[in-house]
Amino acid sequence: MSVSEAIGDTVTITRRNLKKILRVPDLLVFTLISPIMFVLLFAFVFGGAIGSQDTGVNYREFLTPGIFVQTVIFGATFTGYSLAEDLQKGILDRFRSLPMSPTAVVSGRTASDVGINVLSLLVMSVTGLLIGWRIRTSVLDALIGFFFILLFAYAISWVMAFVALVVRSPEVVNNASFVVIFPVTFIANTFVSTSAMPGGLATFANWNPVSAVAQVARVRFGNLAPDATVPDVWALQHPELYTLAWVVLIVAVFAPLAISRYQRTASR
Repeated sequence: MSVSEAIGDTVTITRRNLKKILRVPDLLVFTLISPIMFVLLFAFVFGGAIGSQDTGVNYREFLTPGIFVQTVIFGATFTGYSLAEDLQKGILDRFRSLPMSPTAVVSGRTASDVGINVLSLLVMSVTGLLIGWRIRTSVLDALIGFFFILLFAYAISWVMAFVALVVRSPEVVNNASFVVIFPVTFIANTFVSTSAMPGGLATFANWNPVSAVAQVARVRFGNLAPDATVPDVWALQHPELYTLAWVVLIVAVFAPLAISRYQRTASR
């Protein structure tokens, strides 16, 4: 099968996945409500206590990029859940009977979830603007910030795809994803500066790629004070390069693993 045919199959599966979301109003509503809840919860419920630290800017401006990053990473679990659900319902068996690229099902699943994350970011951005968040840089800088958030979420979706093909149960995918993603997104600078953390946690948070993605977003959105002190750690001094390095590593490892696992599953 040629590369163009494989791309065409991937586009077809991507369209199928997006249409599935649009045709299930309940799923679409709850997909959009979740980002709004995250923004409002941390801004109004926890913001008073967490925001007492000195970030140099309005805490809601510091917080919002972190919420963006956390939410799209959690949203990547939708990749695993949906793939496991299709596997459980036998839909993947139907795909296997068709003359299509063996990479299209997994690639189409991860690609379609980029579209879902775009929608989530749009909803969160509007919510953030309503509660006081502002983009204080250029349109280009803002687009670059959003690009890095989506790029990292896309890489994580490949991890979730592999997990789904291994455990094969939507419920287990959700539980396993939560156990990993919850600490990774919280032991980072998503909600507080890493300078407020004790030694060991601060070191982990400084090198956590989630912190780098949040740092990229804050810099590109202009949500850091001009005199803000960045930890003397290469990962946060060069967050864009560090993020790109992690994206390449994750995709290079988990994309072949997920595709190989799908092909082995298909041969059973």
